[in-house]
Amino acid sequence: METTQRTDQQRSAEHRRRELLEAADRVVLRDGPGASMNAIAAEAGITKPILYRHFGDKGGLYAALAKRHTDALLEALRAALDAPAERRERVEATLDTYLAAIEARPQVYRFLMHPSETPSPGEQGFDVGLHSAPLLRRLGEELAEVIEERVDLGPESAELARVWGHGIVGMMHAAGDWWLGERPCPRAQLVRSLADLLWGRLAAAGNRVGGPGF
Repeated sequence: METTQRTDQQRSAEHRRRELLEAADRVVLRDGPGASMNAIAAEAGITKPILYRHFGDKGGLYAALAKRHTDALLEALRAALDAPAERRERVEATLDTYLAAIEARPQVYRFLMHPSETPSPGEQGFDVGLHSAPLLRRLGEELAEVIEERVDLGPESAELARVWGHGIVGMMHAAGDWWLGERPCPRAQLVRSLADLLWGRLAAAGNRVGGPGF
């Protein structure tokens, strides 16, 4: 009986947390990096102390939103990597998936990668590196695992896969950030240009024996 009650309370808390994250998403879509805890609490119909009870502070809320959006992005990237297509097509599809995601929700991207330097009164600002670096690191490690299990990179494959994974994520992030801000060319053109940059060694590397192929 006690265990059932505890499980019900846990499910209720998780459901409430999801509702609060959805409210935060709505505010972020509207306000971008300027999203405040006051605005999010108002959107959720609660007081700010209740919001703090669930997430600790704005950094805790940021971390929860970052995980939510990174999980969704990783799922989309894996789908692009697993698509039944030639390797070059999958490389372009993966790059396009990332760029399409930040293009579709630029305010969310800016909230995650460019927290406001002028926080609302009474709120602490973000340390950009402290919060955004772990997100990029996670993407780099995930991509490194995909490369290692699929591509034959020789005797130092594990180390090289991590170099490639973090290097590719860094390239996507830097190029995407610049492109989103300036829009110097169509997305398809940027995808082709980045794929050209990656393609030399990727084209030459063979598939790992027994792996799912790349």
